[in-house]
Amino acid sequence: MRDAAFLTSCVAVGLLLSFSLAARQGQDIRCGACRALVDEMDWAISQIDPKKMIQTGSFRINPDGSQSIREVPLARSEGNLLELMESVCERMQDYGERTDPSTNRKSYVRVKSRSGETMDLSEATLDSRVTSSLKFACETIVEQHEDEIIEFFAHETENVKDRLCSKRTDLCDHALTIPHDEL
Repeated sequence: MRDAAFLTSCVAVGLLLSFSLAARQGQDIRCGACRALVDEMDWAISQIDPKKMIQTGSFRINPDGSQSIREVPLARSEGNLLELMESVCERMQDYGERTDPSTNRKSYVRVKSRSGETMDLSEATLDSRVTSSLKFACETIVEQHEDEIIEFFAHETENVKDRLCSKRTDLCDHALTIPHDEL
């Protein structure tokens, strides 16, 4: 009887540990997808001529004869951001997984260069399951947080990763320990 109770408690502890590990891995993939999404959106926005403007607002004429039209940069317009978000998750296939040896946390790094230059892939693992999980997480984030993404990219330009992925959406609970990219 005592052996059965001990075995049951061992199984329960094992299940709790495996659920905890699975939850942390899920957190890592969602955080990595959010951070990769921000990187890809930043890059795509930077490829658009900052001088290009688009008229937004209502084209209806107000009672006083004026119109409520304003010019905004094309790169950060809502229409352009929506268009970019439609294809941003496809670029998750360009990412690989890297495990931090000290914390055992997973992070996701670009493994395909945008410019064709050689990249150091020594610490990255390339796996189709990882890229499909990353793509699915990205699509889920875009679907669930579309308004926040548009809001941040239309108005914010600094610390979007931390502000969107940690503070607003709470997808990265450990963002302060992730090294920031240099621009």
